[in-house]
Amino acid sequence: MHHTQRIHRRDRHAGRHSQRGVTLLGWICLLVPVAIVVYAGIRLTPIYLNYMRVAKSLAETANEAHGLDGTTAQTLRNSLEKHFDIEGITKPETREIDIHRENDHWVAIADYEDLAPLFGNVSLLVQFHKEAEVR
Repeated sequence: MHHTQRIHRRDRHAGRHSQRGVTLLGWICLLVPVAIVVYAGIRLTPIYLNYMRVAKSLAETANEAHGLDGTTAQTLRNSLEKHFDIEGITKPETREIDIHRENDHWVAIADYEDLAPLFGNVSLLVQFHKEAEVR
């Protein structure tokens, strides 16, 4: 009986040692979602960089117009168009920017969407909203 107990103990320990690590299927299950997230990040990076340029252009336009007399929606749009040209911004277009007067100051609002295709018919839709006030 003593000999068979040793064999069972040895088998039990051998089974534990043979199940160490991650199998190939386990690696695939781990890496596929990580790869999809990394790929989505790569596809979204240019869209967010464009948004940062839009936000910068709106802020610079507001700063330039600050304190100027005779500011109109058209002068703000022309200034914004120059910034968009310098920054190479094609989306949104300057005519899509809402520029209007609120009480005693001007407000420019960039409210737009952009699409990042992933694969097949799957895409990521990103919505942006940025306001700049000219006081």
